[in-house]
Formats: sequence, structure tokens, C-alpha cells
Amino acid sequence: MPSFQNQSPDRDDLKLAHRLADAAGEAIRPLFRGNWDSERKADRSPVTEADRAAEAAIRAILEAERPDDGILGEEYGLTRENAGRRWVLDPIDGTISFMAGRPIFGTLIALLQDGWPILGVIDQPIGRERWAGQIGGGTTFNGKPVTARTCPSLDGAVLATSSPHYFGRDEADGYMKLAGAVGGNERQATIVYGGDCYNYGLLASGHIDIVCEAGMAIYDYAALVPIVEGAGGTMSDWQGNPLDADSDGTVLALGDPARLDDVLDAMG
Repeated sequence: MPSFQNQSPDRDDLKLAHRLADAAGEAIRPLFRGNWDSERKADRSPVTEADRAAEAAIRAILEAERPDDGILGEEYGLTRENAGRRWVLDPIDGTISFMAGRPIFGTLIALLQDGWPILGVIDQPIGRERWAGQIGGGTTFNGKPVTARTCPSLDGAVLATSSPHYFGRDEADGYMKLAGAVGGNERQATIVYGGDCYNYGLLASGHIDIVCEAGMAIYDYAALVPIVEGAGGTMSDWQGNPLDADSDGTVLALGDPARLDDVLDAMG
């Protein structure tokens, strides 16, 4: 693992990330459960006026205050692709939840150094809930430190995923094996569906034990890594490798790193 991962990002970067989240929230809140335009992108995923307004608000600040940093956003693509520092943005992670009026979506803001996430923010602008984490520092929820909880065994662990429809056939098999290990059909109360990035914040705060996803892009997971790991958890792909800009889109988040081998064994 690169040596810079043991270093904290500049404190000003975290302050800036909070301002970026504030700006995104100001763009999103007036449109929530209101009137907004939407369309389908080339991959058939939905995008709304709120997604684009939030990312535009973030980009305007970054262009003014971090003109040498790269920016990768879900809606407006990549600028300055050779920059060592890159801000990675998902203005609304959980657009379908936003469209349905469910306040469990979030704005994701990450800072990468040479492809590795070093700072992350999850902001839920309707409930005004915000998690922030950074490599070399802890994780906070609305400004107060939080810690993921221990998990003595997989049996009875709380498992979350956004939707089983996001898994391919082979991925669905691995997920179902894991679901069986935490209780399966006999204990449905231990499995949570829906939530997107919100689940990772709940894991960092000690309410969920495992999140299992696949098909994720860098803007879907980059911000989550410093938040989960800053709270004492761990994130990896389905082979147990750390997540970076070149990861394959499979994602595991665990509040208790001691359970990683158990999870990988269960999915194998």
C-alpha cells in the first residue's frame, strides 16, 4: 500500500469538502419532492436537474479554488486527467431514491491522491446528516466522532445492499451465499435493501455490519473508503484487495475488519 496513505490530507481540503457539500445541498433541497426535469443517460440510468445543478455548484468552487486539481464527476466527466490530486463527485448517489421522494440518497465528495482515496464526505442534504472521514484521521457524523461496531460472527450480522438487481449472475450467487451466512430466509430482519451510500454512513456509525455491492464506478465508492476506514472498518473488493481508481467495481464494507476472511470464505 502506498506510503502516502499514512498521511492526512491538508486540513484545508476537509474544510473545502464541507463547503462543497453545503453548495450541493443548496442546489438539491429546493428541488426535492418538487418539479424537476429528468432524462435517461446512454446507460439508461436516470439523471435529474438536481444531479446536474449540484455537480455544477461543486465544480464552480473547485475551479476557482483548486484550479490545478483534477475533477471527475458522474455528470460532467473528467478534467485535468493527469493531475495527481483528483476530486471525485457523485452529486446524487441514489438518484432513484431522490426521484421517489425518499431522503436516503447522498452527495459523495472524495479526494484521491495518485488514484487512492484519502478524504471522503457523504452528505444527506434533506435530513442534514453528514459523515466525513480522512486517511490519518477519524470519521465524524455531524461533527462528532463515530466508530463502527465489532461483529463477533457472521451469524446475525446486519447485511445491506442497494438492490439485488445490480448483481450479475455470478455476483448474485456470491451475494446469496453471504446472505445465507448471516441468516438468509430464516432471519430477514438482518438484511437491509435500498440505501445506496447511506448504508455506508450507517456502518461507520455502528448500525450496520456489512455492505455488499457490485457494478460500482469510482464515483460510487471513492468517498466511502476514508469514511468507513476512519471509523475503524475496512473496505475492499470481493477478493479482499484495497479499493483504488482501478478497482473492478465489486465492493465490500465491514465495520469489523476481523470478519473479512469470514465474508470472503462465505462468498467463495
